[in-house]
Amino acid sequence: MGDLIQLLREGLPATAVLTDPDITASYANDMASFCAAGAPAAVVLPRTTEQVQHVMRTATALRVPVVPQGARTGLSGAANATDGCIVLSLVKMDRILEIDPAERIAVVEPGVVNAVLSRAVAEQGLYYPPDPSSWEQCTIGGNIGTASGGLCCVKYGVTAEYVLGLDVVLADGRLLTTGRRTAKGVAGYDLTRLFVGSEGSLGVVVRAVLALKPAPPRQLALAAEFPSAAAACEAVRRIMAGGHAPSLLELMDRTTLRAVNALTGMGLPESTEALLLAAFDTPDPAPHLAAVGELCTAAGATEVVPADDPAESELLLHARRMALPALEALRPATMIDDVCVPRSRLAELLDGTAAIADKHGLTIGVCAHAGDGNTHPVVCFDPADEDEASRARESFDEIMALGLELGGTITGEHGVGLLKKDWLAREAGPVAMELQRGIKAVFDPLGLLNPGKVL
Repeated sequence: MGDLIQLLREGLPATAVLTDPDITASYANDMASFCAAGAPAAVVLPRTTEQVQHVMRTATALRVPVVPQGARTGLSGAANATDGCIVLSLVKMDRILEIDPAERIAVVEPGVVNAVLSRAVAEQGLYYPPDPSSWEQCTIGGNIGTASGGLCCVKYGVTAEYVLGLDVVLADGRLLTTGRRTAKGVAGYDLTRLFVGSEGSLGVVVRAVLALKPAPPRQLALAAEFPSAAAACEAVRRIMAGGHAPSLLELMDRTTLRAVNALTGMGLPESTEALLLAAFDTPDPAPHLAAVGELCTAAGATEVVPADDPAESELLLHARRMALPALEALRPATMIDDVCVPRSRLAELLDGTAAIADKHGLTIGVCAHAGDGNTHPVVCFDPADEDEASRARESFDEIMALGLELGGTITGEHGVGLLKKDWLAREAGPVAMELQRGIKAVFDPLGLLNPGKVL
C-alpha cells in the first residue's frame, strides 16, 4: 500500500489523499441496506480532470480497483467500497462552468449538487427538470451514474434525456469526450447514453453538458383521496389515457400518510387508503386540474381538494418529499425498492405489496411516481433482529419478482449496484448479459472500475 499512497501523492495535493482508517471508513458505503462494503486503501478527493487521470493511471499501473463516488445518497450499494480499493470521491469537483440561455445548456462538474444547479439556472429563467427526492444532497455525477429520476419525470423525463455530452476519464487514464453541445446530433454510436446509468463501471464522468428548458410557471396541485389503491391507480390510468400532461402525479398509501403525519404533524387524511397528488405547470392550470378532478371522482375518489395557490401546492409536495424520512423513522432501517411496472398493472403491484407485507408481518409503506408506474415500496425493519431482517430481505425480493411478473423492471431510477445484481440477470437474460459484459471489457479490460457492481 505504501507504493500506492506515494504514487497518488505525486500527482495530488497532500490534503486530497486520505488514509486515516477512521476517516476512510466513513466513505465505505451509500444508503443501501444488505450491501457489503470493504475497507478502502485510500480516499482521494480530486479537484481537476488531470488529477482524476493521475488516479486512474496509478490504479492501472498497480492494478488497484477504483470506486467512484458522489454524495453517497444512492440506494443500491453502487458506491460501496471494496477491500483495498481507491475511493474516488468527486464531491470537490463542484463548479458550474457555464450556463448558456441561448443554447439552453449548462456545463458542470460531477460534484455539483442537483439543487444548487436548479437554483442557478432558475436565476436565468431556465429549468433543469430531474429532481430526485435527495436533490438537496445528491450530485449531478451521481444522478448520471444511476440515471436518476424524480417527481417531475412524468412530464419532463429522466436524467438520461438531459445529458447531451460528457467528458469521461477511462480506466487507463485517457480522456474521452462524447456527445455534443448542439440541440441535435446523431454522429456515431451514442456513447453518452451508454455512460448514463453505468454506475461508474465504464469510466469516471468529470464534466457534463446538460440540456435546460425554459422555466415553467409555478405548478398548482390537487389532492384526491381514495378508498383503495386500486381506485387511485384507476384514476392514474384515466388521467394518462385521457391525454393529460401533469407535471407531477404522485401516490402515497395509508401507511405512508400516517408516517408523514407522525413525523411532521401535517394533518394528512389517515382514513383514506391512498392519496393521489396531481399538478400542472401550464399558464392556466385550473381547467386541467378540474378535468383531472372529475376523472378522480369518476374512478372513486371520496374527496378532491385543489390547492388555492402555489404555496399550498408546495405544502402538498413537501408532504410527498417527506415520505421517505417519515417511513425511515418507523424502524431502525429500511430497504427501498423502485420497481416500475406498466401503468395498467400499478394496482396489482400495490395490492401485491400489501399482501407481501401481511405475509411477512412487516410495515411496508408505498409512495410512487404513479404517472410513470414507478413505485417505492419501503420495507421497514430492525437489522438487529435477525428474523425480521431476513423477512425484510425476502419481502424485498418478492416485490421485485412481482414487478417482473407484471411486465415491469427491477429498477426505475435507483440502479442495480450490489443490491440487484442477481435480479438484473433474471430481467435481462443471458444474451443481453453477455453483450453487457463485452461492453464492460472494452472500456475496462482489467476490471478495475467499481468491480462487483451491476454485472
